[in-house]
Amino acid sequence: MSKRSEKKRGGRSSARAGRSGAQRSRKARAAGKGAPQFEGSVRMTRDGFVFVSVEGHEEEIYVKAGRTRGALHGDKVRVAVRKRGGSHHVLEGEITEIIERSAKPFVGILHIVGAQAWVLMSSKFMPYDISVDIPEGGKSGMKVAAVVDGWDRGEPGPRGHVVDILGMPGDNDTEMHAILAEFGLPYRFPKAVEDAADKISEQITDRDRAGRRDFRDILTFTIDPADAKDYDDALSMRKLPDGNLEVGVHIADVSYYVKPGSDVDKEAQARGTSVYLVDRTVPMLPEKLSNKLCSLRPGEEKLTFSVVFEITPNGKILLPWIGRTMIRSDYRFAYELAQEIIDAGPGAMEKDFGEGSECGIVPADVKEAILELNRLALMFRKKRFAAGAISFDRPEMKVEVNEKGVPVNVYQKVSKEANWLIEEFMLLANRHVAEFVASDGHFGGKAVKNPKTFVYRVHDEPNLEKLSSLRYFAGNFGYSVGPTGNGKEIAQSLNTLLDQAKEKPEFGALELLALRSMAKACYSTDNIGHYGLAFKFYTHFTSPIRRYPDMMVHRLLTLYLSGAESQDNGYYSQQCKHASERELVAAEAERESVKYKLVEFMQDKVGKEFDGHISGLTEWGMYVEIEPTMIEGMIPLREIRSDFYDFDMDNYLVRGRRTHKVFRLGDQVRIRVKATNLDQKLLDYELVEL
Repeated sequence: MSKRSEKKRGGRSSARAGRSGAQRSRKARAAGKGAPQFEGSVRMTRDGFVFVSVEGHEEEIYVKAGRTRGALHGDKVRVAVRKRGGSHHVLEGEITEIIERSAKPFVGILHIVGAQAWVLMSSKFMPYDISVDIPEGGKSGMKVAAVVDGWDRGEPGPRGHVVDILGMPGDNDTEMHAILAEFGLPYRFPKAVEDAADKISEQITDRDRAGRRDFRDILTFTIDPADAKDYDDALSMRKLPDGNLEVGVHIADVSYYVKPGSDVDKEAQARGTSVYLVDRTVPMLPEKLSNKLCSLRPGEEKLTFSVVFEITPNGKILLPWIGRTMIRSDYRFAYELAQEIIDAGPGAMEKDFGEGSECGIVPADVKEAILELNRLALMFRKKRFAAGAISFDRPEMKVEVNEKGVPVNVYQKVSKEANWLIEEFMLLANRHVAEFVASDGHFGGKAVKNPKTFVYRVHDEPNLEKLSSLRYFAGNFGYSVGPTGNGKEIAQSLNTLLDQAKEKPEFGALELLALRSMAKACYSTDNIGHYGLAFKFYTHFTSPIRRYPDMMVHRLLTLYLSGAESQDNGYYSQQCKHASERELVAAEAERESVKYKLVEFMQDKVGKEFDGHISGLTEWGMYVEIEPTMIEGMIPLREIRSDFYDFDMDNYLVRGRRTHKVFRLGDQVRIRVKATNLDQKLLDYELVEL
């Protein structure tokens, strides 16, 4: 073992190595005898202790380093709850059995000494280095991904094997692949999948068109981010003789090309979703499908699955139509150009827009369509919030990178009416597709007693205990959150709170706590409605290029429109669970890539000073967001030189013992960037004391 490994583990690892497996087993059995036991997954810390998450339980179980029985981050274990103790009275336990080792790799640096090799860890989830065989092509200093195979008695540390050589540390591709590897996400397609996709014909024949409603001669366009390549939704609009509007929401008919059980389908099912890192998209489908065959590019005939609405001028929706269609998109708009058209209003001349853009000069009828659809979208949005939808609109910080992946700018992404236009019509289509199945084809808001199996996007009501914490926290700033009543009353109370706090320093923390009081949206065959959107019925139908649940929805719709009986609920229930898990993993990887690039962006700013505001407080530090980038770092309380500061949880502030100086959430402070840690994606700030 390397000297680094020996030093790193110190007495704890030696004690673990000296204790025999039999002794550990006897002690574990003794500890577990008579105590309640649970199965859960391990979240490990750099100090070697763990927390075990048990499905259906809010509270994690704390396990001291000496009682982990060799369990590591991500392992599935059985834990015996021993007591509730510690200063915060947490649940404490002891791991009695490792049920299954995690298949996810750990990423570290390969270290070779003679015929021996280790993967040296700097992960916040893994305090132990992994002994491995020397991989073919591996050299000391390379970043690699390794899976743990076991940790037997007498062994000083875990052993495993290298599953991928990622490259040299610091290289952009290496670091992005490392993030994907840590979360068990693929960054390339198997050759068999690429080959299968390449064999799918791009030619649309009369057989493909058969039975489809033809929208090729109706004004149709897409509105997407400027850098988008996969356009999976388009809108069409035409005026009807009676003054109503026919609005079509057209979605790429991916399921027509990707057959159940095919190589492409199996890969998409396993991935569950596309993953969006800062500098790249890791698509769910091969490029042949995602960017070419299924992408609704302007001027090309495409096969689509559509929801078509007849809408009165005052926004009343008449009986929708759902079915397979064909379209030819006339224009492709970026959100920015669509927003310019909206901002200019109905009086703008043709020459005001589009010069130098993909679509050239924007004709008057296209501008009129965008303005009319925006008018309807604003009506739908207002009605949705009046019905109890919750208005979360957290600002999203975007990292701009150059062609080498180096971050060059950080800016706030602001949603405007052009974004809302697309959002509202996608919500409308998703909602009516779900209602169509739940009501057995009879629109009107009532579900039949035994609806056919379907994939719903559901969102449960808030956690009342967490709402109480939010109410207490908000009270510290003079706000009130109304008493818990029905779901709509809670939503209205939250919207009032967020509206009152807008533009105030404490807004970010209040919104974050409000979000945390919410249940997580997920996929399910059991329709409980979508609380956050205030919809009785909701699904995901509009993004089959990037979400596998949408493909399942398309397939079920195809079956039910043809008169098929209800499908296997057990199968789709399992697929919903898998898709929900993949969604969470992808979101974590996306956040990690942003963290990495933000730390990288700040590397050349060590020693520089910035104004900022306190965005979070804990017993160990103050979190500060600097201006104008809103990049967050931490000031450890122990490193504030002027005094020793304590965290007052009841009043949510930190106070100096000698000076009694107080820091509260939202207070303006000046900081100096002290250090950056790319490996752990951390930023350290220090307080500039005047």
